[in-house]
Amino acid sequence: MKTKLIVIMGPTAVGKSALGIELASKYQGEIISGDSQQVYRGLDIGTAKVSPAEQALVPHHLLDVREVDQGYSAFDFVQEAQAKIQEIRARGALPILVGGTGLYLQSLLEGYHLGGDVDQTALLAYRQELEALDTETLYGLVVQKGLEIRELNRRRAIRALELAKFGQDLSNQEQDFEPLLIALDDERELLYQRINQRVDAMLEQGLLEEAKWLYDQYPQVQAARGIGYKELFPYFEGESSLEAALETVKKNTRRFAKRQLTWFRNRMKPHFFMVSNPTFKEDLEAVVEEFLHD
Repeated sequence: MKTKLIVIMGPTAVGKSALGIELASKYQGEIISGDSQQVYRGLDIGTAKVSPAEQALVPHHLLDVREVDQGYSAFDFVQEAQAKIQEIRARGALPILVGGTGLYLQSLLEGYHLGGDVDQTALLAYRQELEALDTETLYGLVVQKGLEIRELNRRRAIRALELAKFGQDLSNQEQDFEPLLIALDDERELLYQRINQRVDAMLEQGLLEEAKWLYDQYPQVQAARGIGYKELFPYFEGESSLEAALETVKKNTRRFAKRQLTWFRNRMKPHFFMVSNPTFKEDLEAVVEEFLHD
């Protein structure tokens, strides 16, 4: 029997972390973070990492597992998340994956074997390059390279092109878990309002000091390219006002939320729930109960 796994995804600021804690408390669960920035120690405010008090409510995993000057890839995440799922299940608990990094979630759920010997930076850069292409251009590359794909779609086209370029065994591996995919969403106006409010709250909590530390100590590292940090660098350099820099943080975060939702809708096919719906919690509980007791 495959291990049951609940996956909570959605755009930033929609309430994923709170729901994860709620479900973990109710169903004897443990949370695995699926966020590419929350793995870094010292980056707590800008990544919207759950507080120590929240972490104390239920076990959390894959938070603070890298120093800011270390790299972290989808390959690393898949390997470490798989191990955590097995550990949690061995304790008789329910693994709950919570995060908004679509590439990481999809790589784990679809069993991507990203190739430990492959240059991960090059592989992910190539994938992002392909993702940015319109469908006609992407399919044109498939034809140009003479690739034969059954039931052609964007996902299969990108995977075939990756295989052709890197020439290694990157075929997907069957996973030993059964996932329930839950995606949170809300009306755009409400979601964008929460994003703006979150950035304001981050500033009060010390975002500026955290970003300045990153700017002074590690300006070139992978972690420094995260939204909420890089937008403040022009302010530290005297090229932007603080007000303008914070507005850019908000704008980029809103755009990122839109990209997240597009990824989840087009690639993940989860159960979507609108968090402002009056019956949101009841509807979600019914789906979770049916999944766990099926």
